Amino acid sequence: MAVLNEEQEMLRDMARDWAKNESPVAEFRKVRAGGEPQAYNADAYATMAQMGWAGVIIPEEHGGSDFGFMSAGLVIEELGKTLTASPLIATTIAASAIILGGSDEQKAKWLPKLASGEAVATLAVDESARHDPSSIETSVSGGKMTGKKAFVHEAHGADLFVVAAKDGLYLVENGDGVSLTTRKLTDQRNHADIAFDGAAAEKLEGGGDSLLEDVLDRARVLTAAEMLGMAQAVFDTTLDYLKQRVQFSQVLATFQALQHRMADLFADLAQMRSAVEGGLQAIDSGFGVAQAATVAKAEANRVLHLISNQGIQLHGGIGMTDEYDVGFYLKRARVLESSWGSSSYLRDRFARLSKY
Repeated sequence: MAVLNEEQEMLRDMARDWAKNESPVAEFRKVRAGGEPQAYNADAYATMAQMGWAGVIIPEEHGGSDFGFMSAGLVIEELGKTLTASPLIATTIAASAIILGGSDEQKAKWLPKLASGEAVATLAVDESARHDPSSIETSVSGGKMTGKKAFVHEAHGADLFVVAAKDGLYLVENGDGVSLTTRKLTDQRNHADIAFDGAAAEKLEGGGDSLLEDVLDRARVLTAAEMLGMAQAVFDTTLDYLKQRVQFSQVLATFQALQHRMADLFADLAQMRSAVEGGLQAIDSGFGVAQAATVAKAEANRVLHLISNQGIQLHGGIGMTDEYDVGFYLKRARVLESSWGSSSYLRDRFARLSKY
């Protein structure tokens, strides 16, 4: 487990208390019942921004706190525990792209708005059902973008899109030439396909040839942080259930076979935490980011898949009923496992990185 400084501990505790008291899973149920494409409470996100969470990685001169990715990961983990629906991760990823590749003018225009919550942004990369940044057909000519993006997280309500084209990343404001089609996925969150037809696009000129992969690595680690929070919540919920559920006149937690199963999951969860925190620390240090991010997301995929499955099984048939929260975690898990690289994609990427 990472050693935190005093500010990070305070930030984590604040996020934990707020998520538990103000944004429990019951709040996600309300958002889901509302049926709006945006699929998050705008007032709740405004509160997050007021608490400074939207600006954790943004430099102080642009309205942020510059606390780094470890601090951002701590907040995101706590929100993941309660399935809090918000554009915080998407906006943080987009902000990282502007920090890495934006000009002074682009940073001055967008980073203060993102830090304050005035604007929401998201990253649009993939053009098919599978994550493959090597097969991008979206193009820009004369400052106008043409192309399509699929399964874009938090697209509804976004003011700015960071879009991957053939020749780099571009900033595209939501407006003329941009049309969204809602995608209904199993997690009941905010997803859309986007068509760009002559939309005004402004290139991120900095960051070098690796800008897209650098941004994707940050997306992988931040997503893994949410998955870590989810895995911890499923483990804790399942353990509590086993301690109170009586079967054959015995509490389930007294059965040795179930004790062994939970012990194995505890070890897997510890390994996942180590990988995710390693990814966050690598980004903050700037050393070994690609490898650490790949491992963090791959391990998050593996462990959350396992724990969400086991959580359902150990709850029995009631686990998949709407009355119990544990099924929501499995559905969200399946979406996040495919985001920014499946396990097979990440294993192949790590093998390629290890050649050099």
